Amino acid sequence: MANRLAQTTSPYLLQHADNPVDWWPWSPEAFEEARKRDVPVLLSVGYASCHWCQCTC
Repeated sequence: MANRLAQTTSPYLLQHADNPVDWWPWSPEAFEEARKRDVPVLLSVGYASCHWCQCTC
């Protein structure tokens, strides 16, 4: 089940493209939809990096 993140170029967002959550990338459309439905915006913060950037050796 791909969600809207499958169409992004961000390595971090692409990691979550097959999650069973209908994630939206940060966009005016996402906030407009939340306003229209009167629901909160849940924000996921993270990053993607190569092995060496994560290594704390």
